[in-house]
Amino acid sequence: MYHDHVLMSDTTGSMPDTAFQIHSSFRPLLSEYDGFILDQFGVMHNGSHGLDGAAEAVSTMSKLGKKIIILSNSSSSSEATVAKLPRLGFDPDVFVGAVTSGEEAGHFIRSEYGTLGTREDGGTTAVRRKALFITWATPKSPSPMDFIAKCGDIDIASSVEDADFIICHGANVVRGPGPDGTAIETSLGSFPMDGNMDLIDPILLKCKERNLTMVCANPDFVMVKPDGTRGHMPGKIAKRYEEMGGTVSYFGKPHVPHFEACIRDLGLPKDRVAHVGDSLHHDIAGANASGIPCVFVAGGVHREELGSHLGEVPDEAALEKLFEKHGEVPTHVVPMLKLD
Repeated sequence: MYHDHVLMSDTTGSMPDTAFQIHSSFRPLLSEYDGFILDQFGVMHNGSHGLDGAAEAVSTMSKLGKKIIILSNSSSSSEATVAKLPRLGFDPDVFVGAVTSGEEAGHFIRSEYGTLGTREDGGTTAVRRKALFITWATPKSPSPMDFIAKCGDIDIASSVEDADFIICHGANVVRGPGPDGTAIETSLGSFPMDGNMDLIDPILLKCKERNLTMVCANPDFVMVKPDGTRGHMPGKIAKRYEEMGGTVSYFGKPHVPHFEACIRDLGLPKDRVAHVGDSLHHDIAGANASGIPCVFVAGGVHREELGSHLGEVPDEAALEKLFEKHGEVPTHVVPMLKLD
């Protein structure tokens, strides 16, 4: 069962004049679309295991002949993303593939920085550019060095002064050169747990003084961890750098080219595809900008703002308030990616 709810336009112009439908389950949407673009964290799984009902929903989509692709603000490659699916409870063969922010960022770095340059004195000796590498602490699977390997002929800088640009790939260490287990990793403190920037700000200020450009491989601000708590993500560091006046190149949602890449790979018209995500900032904003119908999963990162319990249909008034606050309205709302 589901019901429609028409949201009137805001007289201040801050809200689009549109309508959204609230559904008690995902099942009614199976007949409305021929393809689905799925977010990962907060929709399919929590990084540890599949969320309740998600694997069944994906399997049913496939049995009905729906085309499915993953669109994720993950710093992992597309290949690594698909390879993880079985341990999370999903059959990788039902997906057309995956488009990840990490894959696209790696291509960009290879193109912009990953080719050998020349010495400043005009000599002919090849010069490898160096990146200040903000990443995840090891051990980590896949290794952060797998990402570096996709970036071409670059090296990891030993300090801000040694760097030619910044890679914001993770959110808890600045990693120096060397293999896993031997590279020096400087902690960013409690930032991943509470968003505290005390150890990050001085590093970013030094980077701004040198006018280093940052490449952000994961623009997410927060994530919901397996234990239900929030984790703070690389996108928040990149945003802070922009606020300081730094230049950032972002990859992933909400940027339109990544949604268009999914439409291309699905081979379907936009109006026959729905994007399913839990972030108004990244999923819903990006789908709206791309002209793609979208499904807001209320049980994800905005659940605390809504004041709802996991799996329950959100209160309409709370949804209106949330959408007005963030300036984005989805096509549909569901509690979870779950059929019943």
